Amino acid sequence: MAETTAQTQKNVLVIGHRNPDTDSICSAIAYAYLKNKINPALHYEPRRAGKVNSETKFVLDYFHMDTPQICLDVSPQVEDLTIRRVEGVQGSLSMKDAWNLMQDIDANTLVIVDEDNRIQGLITMTDVAKAYMDAFDATIMTKAETTYRNIVKTLDGELVVGDLSESVCEGKICVAAGNAATMASVIEKGDTVILSNRVDSQMLAIELGAGCMVVTGGNAVPQHIQRMAKNHDTTVLCTPYDSYTAARLISQSAPVSYFMTKGSLLSFSLKAPVEDVQKVMVKVRHRYFPVLDLDGRYYGMISRRNMMDLRKKQVIMVDHNEPGQAVEGLMAAEVLEIIDHHRLGSGLQTSAPVYFRNQPVGCTATIIYQMYQENGVKIPREIAGLMCSAILSDTLAFRSPTCTVADKNAAENLAAIAGIEIDEYASEMFEAGASLDGKTAKDLFYADFKPFVSGSVRFGIGQSSFMSDRSAQKAKDLLLPYLNEVLEKEGIDMVCYMLTNILTQSTDLIFAGKHAKEIVAAAFAPAEPSDFSVLLPGVVSRKKQMVPNLTRGIAEWEADH
Repeated sequence: MAETTAQTQKNVLVIGHRNPDTDSICSAIAYAYLKNKINPALHYEPRRAGKVNSETKFVLDYFHMDTPQICLDVSPQVEDLTIRRVEGVQGSLSMKDAWNLMQDIDANTLVIVDEDNRIQGLITMTDVAKAYMDAFDATIMTKAETTYRNIVKTLDGELVVGDLSESVCEGKICVAAGNAATMASVIEKGDTVILSNRVDSQMLAIELGAGCMVVTGGNAVPQHIQRMAKNHDTTVLCTPYDSYTAARLISQSAPVSYFMTKGSLLSFSLKAPVEDVQKVMVKVRHRYFPVLDLDGRYYGMISRRNMMDLRKKQVIMVDHNEPGQAVEGLMAAEVLEIIDHHRLGSGLQTSAPVYFRNQPVGCTATIIYQMYQENGVKIPREIAGLMCSAILSDTLAFRSPTCTVADKNAAENLAAIAGIEIDEYASEMFEAGASLDGKTAKDLFYADFKPFVSGSVRFGIGQSSFMSDRSAQKAKDLLLPYLNEVLEKEGIDMVCYMLTNILTQSTDLIFAGKHAKEIVAAAFAPAEPSDFSVLLPGVVSRKKQMVPNLTRGIAEWEADH
């Protein structure tokens, strides 16, 4: 049985912010592709930190790209530990073989599995020792339904008469060491009788109804004894051991299934948080714990000392740099790179230097496009389409004040590679994103939502883009009643949602929260908001217009109060 220690190359996760938008998803895919080309020593995989919105779904479907796997938490999991890949054993394994195996692989625990590799029980060295001490239970082989195959192997013997696959189903173990009268008083029907090469004793044992006869000392069994045994359905084995040794060993042929611990077994999934596992290990005095794969099948074992070999998940952040917008567990992961185009947030600390590229452009995909050029990597049509879509989405097809010459040049070059006409494609993409078919208020709100902090105020901003006032009004009617629920759910002081009309380049801003009206009024003076909304001509960018203005409004409000 092979035993190895898991130490495979870990994937590097390329992931955007929570409630991902098109840039977050497409940039993760494009950057993972680039990194795999320029650094094949590692494997980079795109991930998403939330549900894909309808606009992004349109883009992925249009270019026939798979949606990245979801990843909501990068905290250390069992799969990040060094897992001991000790194979499971069948319940028919003898206790002697189990002991030998434990010695060979230096493990004090074996996992018993069925044909589908699902855990049936555990056997430890302590269990084997107890079983050995129970050697004087003369009926142990019957109770355990021990096979003759196990007995032959345990005694290093040979089957002379009988079937190896059959089991001991009745009787006790006894040693025929006395005269005929003594044997007659001891041996009962079905017993397993251990005796020497005395032919008269062998004949008597068979006549008394022995279920199995073990001939010791390596002695041959005469032909007439074999014929007699067949006629009486007596199994005959021979072993090179003497009677005393055979009597001591034979109970070790019992299968581990009889002695194993079963029932509610303590095991961990590959995805179990290491923090939870540590809490359990403190309370339970086991040395090894089974690990199950995602299908619930046995995978390997871990111990307390494996906690010292924890390998943090490696992460590249794209389209964000603030912990409040990142997946859960980021502070317990190893951040390798940050590729972003937003303001520098607060609270992110790394244990080692990281590659940090932050440029004042309208879209993260523009930066990644530049990196393709810098590294001389050819851009496939599908990747070009994703990056172009991200730029069009983030810059509102070049209408946003965040749009730069670099964004426009990149998008035009990428559109040529992708074989799309920008205006026509952008219109289709925005229409798909604005569709409310089958959407709940929650679906719409969290399609693109980000939390922020300014001073003592925690606030959040969501945004959707529309091609008409009619579509925007439908979204407004759906979202307004939901804002107060968001306040409670997110635990924030104020929430805003931007209903942006791409064609008129304006935003109908709806809001809720304590002092929200006063803060919005201070942020966008001389605009005069109603109790829940304000129309903001020329305001289309969350990053360049909404966040800075709200931050200034919060500062003014805090100064006055």
